[in-house]
Amino acid sequence: MRLRNVPGSREVIAVSRDVIHDEKKWKGRWREAFGNDNPIRIEIGMGKGSFILTMAAMNPGVNFIGIEKYSSVLLRAVEKHVEHPEITNLYFIRMDAEEIEDVFAEGEVDSIYLNFSDPWPKDRHAKRRLTSDRFLKRYEKFLKPGGTVTFKTDNRDLFEFSVESALASGWELVEITRDLHNSVYAAGNVMTEYEEKFSALGNRICMLKIRPRRNSSDPELSEFPTPPTPDQNEW
Repeated sequence: MRLRNVPGSREVIAVSRDVIHDEKKWKGRWREAFGNDNPIRIEIGMGKGSFILTMAAMNPGVNFIGIEKYSSVLLRAVEKHVEHPEITNLYFIRMDAEEIEDVFAEGEVDSIYLNFSDPWPKDRHAKRRLTSDRFLKRYEKFLKPGGTVTFKTDNRDLFEFSVESALASGWELVEITRDLHNSVYAAGNVMTEYEEKFSALGNRICMLKIRPRRNSSDPELSEFPTPPTPDQNEW
């Protein structure tokens, strides 16, 4: 899909106080950037920011960082944030997810959101998918023990790829559904712009929450229930 370039978007972002411009220097020091020790959650590929703005407003005791590659898209999130100055627990970064390891230190992030990521449908581009083993290895380096990745999509092939990738990489399935809006996980679900659009078209939304598998003696594991068996008839 071709993105429409918004003239002046880079200039606006360059002077925005909501955008961190020297993100790599904050590696291991993000709590200093926020001025508190609250948990940190990030969204990679946040789009126009509706999801992360809502999450930040609902969870004032959590710090949020929205990551977006394209200036013209990030601009929309910045504009929305300006309209809500009461949301002080949110920053944005314009960057490519390929550099994510350079921005966060070991155990610094509590959870990651991946919402309607680019499916990169051609097999030769599989490594670019944000749920590929290549990216899961990166996330594992900076997720805290017990930290999770939550992924939503309406793309069935991408979802099955993501489930297989997680299991092959030794990650644990915490929650899984192929019909989120009609599942036990629907309560409290915050929809993205794409989610609203696709569900209105009748598309079922898939959701997967995973975490790196720890040694069974790790006390962190005792905090999590065994995930329900996925309903193979949800399709």
